[in-house]
Amino acid sequence: MRRWIYVSSPLIVMFIFISFGFKTQEVTVPETLKVKEPTKVLFPKNKTYFTNLVIVPPFLGSSYIGFKEALAFKESQGNYFVTNTLGYLGKYQFGVETLELMGVYNPTIFLNDPVLQERVFYTNVSRNKWILRRDIRRFVGKKIGGIVVTESGMLAAAHLAGAGNVQKYLRSYGSHNVADAYGSTVSKYLKKFSGYDISYVSPKRNPKI
Repeated sequence: MRRWIYVSSPLIVMFIFISFGFKTQEVTVPETLKVKEPTKVLFPKNKTYFTNLVIVPPFLGSSYIGFKEALAFKESQGNYFVTNTLGYLGKYQFGVETLELMGVYNPTIFLNDPVLQERVFYTNVSRNKWILRRDIRRFVGKKIGGIVVTESGMLAAAHLAGAGNVQKYLRSYGSHNVADAYGSTVSKYLKKFSGYDISYVSPKRNPKI
């Protein structure tokens, strides 16, 4: 009897541990932790820089978030805290004059405030969408210079060159194709950023932060 107890006890213990190992538990994500709308800021809390590293933009789909992050990657590789050689600031590379149109008068505060940068970007897209509202109705779906015109392409080009230059490009059917100091043109942005859904942004006349 005692020998049987010595032999069987380790087997019982092993069975108990194994049963715990195969037990599954269902995990439910709390409602408060679910992401249901665009986040204000997408940036690393701890900035780490690597050399000789090929960086690719995150795939975030064709929503407003995908649009703004793709455009930010083109402008600054998504860096909130960078200033380029021409003095353009932040993740979306805003000039001081554009910031003042949005109601922001302190470039230093702007450069160090990611949430403010996201608000300014949305406000500027909203403003450009208002300015271009008639051109959006008139030209979306048409082909100019081999490029199918889309709303997102127009708004990206307006970020690059201003809504007025986008209007001139469209109304001249591609003849007025301005470029920035680095060689990016209205037509390049129309093509590169086509096909995003920008319905999240409402057009607004002269919006301010």
